[in-house]
Amino acid sequence: MLTITVGAADVYDEETQTFASQGGVELQLEHSLLSVSKWESKFEKPFLGKMEKSSEEILEYIKCMVVSTDFPPEVFAQLDERHISAINDYINAKMTATWFSESPGAPRSSEVITSELIYYWMTVFSIPFECETWHLNRLFTLIRICNVKQAKPKKMSRAEIAHRNRELNAQRKKQLGTTG
Repeated sequence: MLTITVGAADVYDEETQTFASQGGVELQLEHSLLSVSKWESKFEKPFLGKMEKSSEEILEYIKCMVVSTDFPPEVFAQLDERHISAINDYINAKMTATWFSESPGAPRSSEVITSELIYYWMTVFSIPFECETWHLNRLFTLIRICNVKQAKPKKMSRAEIAHRNRELNAQRKKQLGTTG
């Protein structure tokens, strides 16, 4: 969850000789499947993907991300570049320690991803719907792990087997200090 303070004024404290923020509204934001679903319901098009979004659509997504309940609607007019940058950093954050090793030349899906498709994946992998409030990148990682663990192991080609065996033999020779 990201917490930002909007509309705060920086005030200089003579006594401590420091700047402090006073006032403002604290917004709690969550980049989640629930937020994406709300946005897609309003605009009736996929949120994820390469399609450019207008500034109105981006602002509306930020509104969909807000989890806080008590705030004046005019607070969104006070968002500045600092806030937008913090929100973008939060959206793009990995939010997981899991990593995947990518095969070179692995095919990429051109499937359009919508919130309903993500809910379908959650259903297929028996992921509870409470996870819809997780950071979206974390949810994608869980879905990908489920997919990898459920997939049948890929058979190695003869060339891959030979390469692996050469590496193992070289490793053993080095460990045992022999030449063959």
